Amino acid sequence: MNFDLNEDEEMLKALAERFVEDHYDLDRRRAYLAGGNGFSPQMWALLAELGLVAAPLSFESGGLALDATAIATVFEALGKGLVVEPLIENVMVAARLFEQVAPDALKGEWMEGLAMGSRRLALAHAEQGSRGGSLWVATAVGADGTLTGAKSCVPGGAGVDGYIVTARGSGAPADEAGLALFLVAADAPGLTRTAWRTVDGALAVSLEFNATPATRLGGSAADLSANETLASLARSAEALGIMQLLFDATLDYLRTRQQFGTTLGSFQAIQHRMAAQYAAIEQARALLNLAIVSQGSERFANAVDGLRAFIAPASVELGHEMVQFHGGMGVTDELFIGHGHKRLLMLSRWPNDPQAALDQFAKVA
Repeated sequence: MNFDLNEDEEMLKALAERFVEDHYDLDRRRAYLAGGNGFSPQMWALLAELGLVAAPLSFESGGLALDATAIATVFEALGKGLVVEPLIENVMVAARLFEQVAPDALKGEWMEGLAMGSRRLALAHAEQGSRGGSLWVATAVGADGTLTGAKSCVPGGAGVDGYIVTARGSGAPADEAGLALFLVAADAPGLTRTAWRTVDGALAVSLEFNATPATRLGGSAADLSANETLASLARSAEALGIMQLLFDATLDYLRTRQQFGTTLGSFQAIQHRMAAQYAAIEQARALLNLAIVSQGSERFANAVDGLRAFIAPASVELGHEMVQFHGGMGVTDELFIGHGHKRLLMLSRWPNDPQAALDQFAKVA
């Protein structure tokens, strides 16, 4: 099977890599994270200018309708640069979902801004009662169409223009029936937002709704699940890019750092441990390729679950190893190693843990 990229995919890869090369280093990444929304508005505008914000959206919305190969290619390249702009949460998750479920009138109002990067949406779905990737929505829709409840974690939710909120008009919190999607403006009355930092330094928000006005969208829990598949593929590709970044940086370090009069990389025990992590990267890449070639078949979602079930724990273990090889410096903000490891921790646990992905994989496999 030929896994070579076509001309368009090579162009997208080169575009993402050039963005990283020209605009990302450790000092600038720290400055971007410290920004008011947890990323750089200037870099977000540049990503939009380059077409990478619109690219995952449909042709009708001004995008490129990227397939699995292109999505994996772009996000692996961005992962190698530890890019902090929330393309996955605001575009792959929220903008794509909005495009799929919003009525035409709302799409006419929002899609141009979403594609151009001048407006952002975030999905507000996770609640404290949810465990292991289970469906749990207690946020309720009142008789007057307002929302009451809370959402515990909305990554990429700082500074957005609105939220796609899951709420129910009937049924128990764990029921799929009765679930609906709503659009809530960021400045809606009765909405309280609390911003906080996640383990990787990015900004997330918690939301509380107190008779908050909302606009009903279309869609259901099935749309959430279908949309999450490509987003999960993007997260896994980003994790693979970070794994490669940390491995390459550590390999260079081991080839130059001396101890007991010889380079660290000459010790056989270290060589064996690095070989094991090299094998983990290759296994992850093979599973990513399997997921990519499964797109369009009924096995696609299952292949993505299998990819995530492997790469989530494997990436964290790789991060642990690379940190240990660097010693105390590995956990500081002075090296990419610590930054990458923290991002891998976040990717391994959001939006569900590896065991939940494995359980989902086992249901179909």
